[in-house]
Amino acid sequence: MEQYLNSLSQQQLIVLVVLAAVALIQTLYYLIVFLQPVCNKKRQSGAAKPPVSVIVCARNECENLQRFLSKILEQDYADFEVIVVNDCSEDDTILLLGQMEQQYKNLRHTNIELDRKFGHGKKLAITIGLKSAKNEYVVLTDADCYPVSNQWLADIVDTYTDDTDFVLGYGGYESAKGFTNKLIRYDTLSIAMQYLGLARLHHPYMGVGRNISYRRSMFFGRGGFQSHYHLMSGDDDLFVNENANKTNTRIVTTKTSFTRSIPCETFGQWVKQKQRHLSTWTHYRGGTKVSLSIELLTRLFFYSALVVAVFPFGLYIEAAAAYLFRLLIQLLVYKLNMRKFDERGFLFLIPIFDIVLPVLHLAFNILNLRDYRCK
Repeated sequence: MEQYLNSLSQQQLIVLVVLAAVALIQTLYYLIVFLQPVCNKKRQSGAAKPPVSVIVCARNECENLQRFLSKILEQDYADFEVIVVNDCSEDDTILLLGQMEQQYKNLRHTNIELDRKFGHGKKLAITIGLKSAKNEYVVLTDADCYPVSNQWLADIVDTYTDDTDFVLGYGGYESAKGFTNKLIRYDTLSIAMQYLGLARLHHPYMGVGRNISYRRSMFFGRGGFQSHYHLMSGDDDLFVNENANKTNTRIVTTKTSFTRSIPCETFGQWVKQKQRHLSTWTHYRGGTKVSLSIELLTRLFFYSALVVAVFPFGLYIEAAAAYLFRLLIQLLVYKLNMRKFDERGFLFLIPIFDIVLPVLHLAFNILNLRDYRCK
């Protein structure tokens, strides 16, 4: 080893130290944070299950409600209501809900009338749904989502303890053919590994509106969406970021607790969706920004150090060893999470996605900054 080190120039040694350091940080991030959802176990609760209110906001979602709403209404749970907030729909949503209310006595709906002079986002619909809810425990999902089993509500409620305000679940997307679908599902899984992993480590920072639960009294007691109502996004991540802490948040990762959604069909649609989601990142707490930046920056430094090690300095073996070591850890952790969350079909595309996605996120943030300056 001493002979090998003496054979290196000072510049080569610096590059190898940087490469080893960022590779170690990346490896630790995977093993400490991204493995947390895999290690999470179902909480065995023998307590009586309290009544629950499920809130679904729908704007021109008649077709999706017809396909998926029954999966929510037919949960194996003793006492629950489902409230659909019809948010200015111009399709047959009201007619459909009226028909379904004849069949399902636990279904109710409330309407927001269309006003061309007054625009609003999803936060108003959620707030109205929460005001209409009869129960303390609320579960939120979207009209284009469905629970994968009839134990969805039971699993979420079993996760609550006396000091729990938030339960964060996994909301995946349906599998389909094509590169874009695989990219969407990889991105969704990666985000879930991060927010669920950090929440289990007592650093919650976001959830997804497709599968999230919290206490109604907590929502109104802390002002709801008041601080960020002016933003079109943030009904899930910003609300959690402001109000979740190390003691009041738990995660649920049982296979019967997931929801699935219809993914974007085209890359362009996904780009617009990602731009909207990423627009809230600048409003996160400072500590959250630091936590999220560690993984992203060390990943960028890792690939940069690989390039520098190979091309100016010819450290081919060292660079290959560092890359393969990280890759094996990465694929192992992703494989375990894919098994946990019933995802498949993109494992061997991860080395490509791992490089492409940060570049895309950077481009989306630049576009968001440009759009913000143009307003």
